[in-house]
Amino acid sequence: MKPYARAERVGIRIQAVLSDLLRKNVQDPRLEMATISSVRVSSDLRVANIYFSVFGDDLRVAKAVKGFASSRGFIKKRLAAKLGLRYMPDLKFIHDTSFDRGAEIDILLRSIAK
Repeated sequence: MKPYARAERVGIRIQAVLSDLLRKNVQDPRLEMATISSVRVSSDLRVANIYFSVFGDDLRVAKAVKGFASSRGFIKKRLAAKLGLRYMPDLKFIHDTSFDRGAEIDILLRSIAK
């Protein structure tokens, strides 16, 4: 048995290529501070949920969501060329709040320690 399912391997590859693409090719200023935290691909490889985080307030998060929505076609086309899959998954961009929750928990723990 393979150590990772194919969906996991495709997700890891999408994350690597997309991170590189954001850094080098996407010129949208709304996506400057966006970081791809993880990618979860369905087992049938039809949907890729791409989780991203943005440093900043809710306004910056809203701008990043709109930036990903407007760049979805460009990103999908570039990913398809790099990945070489028979069928390119539908991309769904989701804001990852785990970093914000972690910061809140850290603040609570520090307040308890005092």
